[in-house]
Amino acid sequence: MILLQSHSRFLLDTLLNRLQNIEKAVEADYHWAEFDDVRYHIQVTMKNPHILLLSVSLPTPPQETVFLGGLPSGAIEAIKAAYGAVVQILDPPRDGFNLTLKLNLSKLPPDEEYKHALLVKIASVREVVLGAPLRGILKKLTSRTLASNTDGLVALVHRPNESFFLIPQAEKVTVIFPMRFKDSIDIVLATSFLQEFVEARRMAGLNTAPPCLWSPTPPLELKEAPAEALSANAGFVTFVIFPRHVEGKKLDRTVCSLSTFHAYVSYHVKCSEGFMHTRMRRRVESLIEALDRAKPGMENAKNASQSRSFKRLSLKEARGNSN
Repeated sequence: MILLQSHSRFLLDTLLNRLQNIEKAVEADYHWAEFDDVRYHIQVTMKNPHILLLSVSLPTPPQETVFLGGLPSGAIEAIKAAYGAVVQILDPPRDGFNLTLKLNLSKLPPDEEYKHALLVKIASVREVVLGAPLRGILKKLTSRTLASNTDGLVALVHRPNESFFLIPQAEKVTVIFPMRFKDSIDIVLATSFLQEFVEARRMAGLNTAPPCLWSPTPPLELKEAPAEALSANAGFVTFVIFPRHVEGKKLDRTVCSLSTFHAYVSYHVKCSEGFMHTRMRRRVESLIEALDRAKPGMENAKNASQSRSFKRLSLKEARGNSN
């Protein structure tokens, strides 16, 4: 299975292209959307070619989630920690956006490898912002600083008007995703995919992966969640994260995987649907060919056409036949 990258490919390509052609002082004004929930806007003027404004519009949060100043909890601190002096947060952001960052390309580090890594991090602004509350909780799990009496339900936004839930405890964090899809075919494929996903976890080679469960009904851990947040038509997926899953560099990978889990499932559902459509088209074409070969008289007509012979006439003979 393919794991999705945390960064925006178009944003990274735009940053790299801008950096390579910074002396040309060309204006730029791009709008695009990704993951069906995040909108981006990049603007560069000829007057300040070294300054790039990046605006981000986040998914509309449901009522059970907490946004502070239009951003998830801890997002400002996460941005400052990730980007340092290269990026400045503009307050207020551009109209229609939750966040506007001012990127000074002249302050990028001279080392090419470190510079590219920083640009990839900037292109991962979605994960940095939306994953900030999740990262904060998992960091406490790593350092064993989660309170032993912590049993509250934490709702985090990951799609427009949709959230997933965390149940932090002293030795583990339970993550529950209500899975929703609009198309009826997607619902069937996603349900089957998630059931196989859980079964694959039981393979010997995945013993160290987080425990994974799927259920058609809300788990007991969500008994305090609002009813409208539990309307999942493809069931509920539960992951149990232990400290060993977020140690060292595993933290970034875990945050990325959880932040993009719904997009990951949607991607494979669409790939499966496309694959089945291709197979069905090929099957239909082969059946049509078989039916054509079975038509009465087709073989006789074929033999008759093969038995015909043609004689090349001279110009004189052709004129005689025409008369």
